[in-house]
Amino acid sequence: MIKTILIPTDGSEYGKTAIDYGIYIAKKLQAQLIGLHVIDIGLMRAPVFSDISGSIGLPPYQEFIPVIEAGLDGRAEAILNAFRERCEAAGLHPETLKAVGVVDETIIEEGKKTDWILLAQRGENFHLAKGGILGSTAELVVRNAGKPVLVTPLKYQDIESMALAYDGSLPAHNALQLAITLSEKASWPLTIICITAEQAVADRLHEKIEAALEPFQIDAETIVIPGKESRELIKFIEEGSVELLVMGAYGHNRLRQLLLGSTTSDVIRKSRIPVLLTR
Repeated sequence: MIKTILIPTDGSEYGKTAIDYGIYIAKKLQAQLIGLHVIDIGLMRAPVFSDISGSIGLPPYQEFIPVIEAGLDGRAEAILNAFRERCEAAGLHPETLKAVGVVDETIIEEGKKTDWILLAQRGENFHLAKGGILGSTAELVVRNAGKPVLVTPLKYQDIESMALAYDGSLPAHNALQLAITLSEKASWPLTIICITAEQAVADRLHEKIEAALEPFQIDAETIVIPGKESRELIKFIEEGSVELLVMGAYGHNRLRQLLLGSTTSDVIRKSRIPVLLTR
């Protein structure tokens, strides 16, 4: 059961879309939303500013700390108030939480107390992350949260159907179980995508899928597509057939990711629909 969803929020446009998705999904699943704003502890330390202030004769940096803290705290309150108002206008009664720390580490720690984490594909500091989402908060949370993470795009649209990327790995099997649960709870038709050019592999995957689906009465179909995983998944998304993609996160070993790149990272960077990832 999905009872609680954590939404880290930073006031960005991507973050506002994440809230819209959180509201929609919370209503579908009857889940409690928890809004979290993390005040980046790095903004309080600011060693560069400290060095500059000393070299040009400004008062010591320590004298600015209360002003900086007050400004960041006031901004956090405004962001959380906006989150609360948006949820209440939709008939929900969310919880809110303010914390100070390293952003991704704090999200992961607070996420341990919830069932899902829902966060924007890009946040207010996206431009600071080398290579975009790679190495950013979103990927760090997906890699280390140990629970489902829903990564949302810039534009919102209602979810009426979903797809699952399935390769037979353990993360993919866990994603299949999650997709079945969602399909039952939200009545979303499910398209299961197997990307392989080998018929024997396709047959084995189809057997696993049928065994998993057999106990359930859901609207599901399986399709087999040849080609490169990330390219074909993005192409399928661009066709507009579904509004949510579910997949196992980082299903292959770390060495393969370094040599060939990661399907997970590629998809969440380029997807224009939400991607729900589980390990």
